[in-house]
Amino acid sequence: MESSRNSNSSEELRGRVAAALAPVLFPGAHLALGLSGGVDSVALLSILADLAPGLQFSLRAVHVNHCISRNATSWAEFCAELCESLGISLRIELVDISEFRTLGLEGAARRARFAAFAGVEADFLVLGQHRDDQAETLMLRLLRGSGPQGLASMSPVKTFPGMRAKLLRPFLEASRAEIEDFARRRRLRWIEDESNADIHRRRNFLRHEVFPLIETQFPGARATIARCAEHMGEARELLEELGRGDYDRCSDGEGTVEVAALLQLGTARAKNLLRFWCELCGALPPAAAQIAEFLRQLRASGADARTSLAVPGWRFLRHRGRLHFAHTWEPLPLEFHQDWNGENALPLPALGGALTFRPEEGRGLSLAKLRLAPVSVRLRRGGERLRLDSRRPRRTLKNLFRERGVPVWLREHTPLLFCGEELVSVPGVGNACEYLAVPGERGLIVSWEPFA
Repeated sequence: MESSRNSNSSEELRGRVAAALAPVLFPGAHLALGLSGGVDSVALLSILADLAPGLQFSLRAVHVNHCISRNATSWAEFCAELCESLGISLRIELVDISEFRTLGLEGAARRARFAAFAGVEADFLVLGQHRDDQAETLMLRLLRGSGPQGLASMSPVKTFPGMRAKLLRPFLEASRAEIEDFARRRRLRWIEDESNADIHRRRNFLRHEVFPLIETQFPGARATIARCAEHMGEARELLEELGRGDYDRCSDGEGTVEVAALLQLGTARAKNLLRFWCELCGALPPAAAQIAEFLRQLRASGADARTSLAVPGWRFLRHRGRLHFAHTWEPLPLEFHQDWNGENALPLPALGGALTFRPEEGRGLSLAKLRLAPVSVRLRRGGERLRLDSRRPRRTLKNLFRERGVPVWLREHTPLLFCGEELVSVPGVGNACEYLAVPGERGLIVSWEPFA
């Protein structure tokens, strides 16, 4: 009887994982499992290896070595041996968490891990997060004062900006105890991260001290809290729908929002729209207090006042009654110089886009005149002039930018096209009239295409 119960218990968890994967996967899908070597990922690797033939997917594993623990090398070796025994290929990623050190040790490790996962070539990245992780995450965010978006449950399937693979979490309906029971019954081996016992870390404190105490009075509290996270997930979906609708109504279709329309929404919906906009662009939303202060400044200041709000890697900026959400680029040297050698597209990663050159007869820049001297891309240094009309004098680039409404923060990163020492084209402004193609002549239409 005991053997039968063991078998049924193992089959139940395996069946739940299969049920979570079946509606999502397609024949020939490529899955990559995040394999830490802990019991959750080892148990999931065992189940996925069983399911791969029947569900027709290929499987490999990725182990991220954070180089934090003195045992990190032995963990990587354990994962390599385990995958070799199952005939599964393993990729080991060494990461440097120092870039994210301001987030604390756990936050830095998590951010570095996801940065490594973003480069994984697969259709789906599978993680072993489970119901207890769900409850712990909600409790941590509740204690930080998170709103509905932060309190929402982890999604079984999720797409992340900048990540090709979709994220799959097929263990979210299973508890840690169920997974450990499965692993013991299958006689699996796994590693124990010594840091998991350190109750000075907040998640460990909740896991080992807080939840056991709560469950003396509220049995099954972890399952109940995880269910609460699911309810918050539904609320988040509704807020996202509302945010998308408000964004569509307030935007101009070119990535900006009318400030007056934003403020007419009321405080709660305006906050929700700004958070939605951040998530749409893959940026971290600002804190509630920052958003509230930003909206107050928008209301209190004049229509032309420069008002901004910074989030990591991005800024909200007001310009001529519209709100922009722009990348914050690193300052570039004035000596920036990139040669153009006749390509149809010239990528300029430092400027966040590419210059394109489309051939067109009798329009744009004269190809013959561009061949009279080396053509290059430079940045504004000050004092540049451009004559757009042969009947009018040269104008300063500063005045032309102002006339055409080019936001101040874009001007220093606008690529300027030179032929020799002559400024011949400025995207968003125009072309030097002396270099325009005449009817019947081969010309080039020069355009700026931001990567975003």
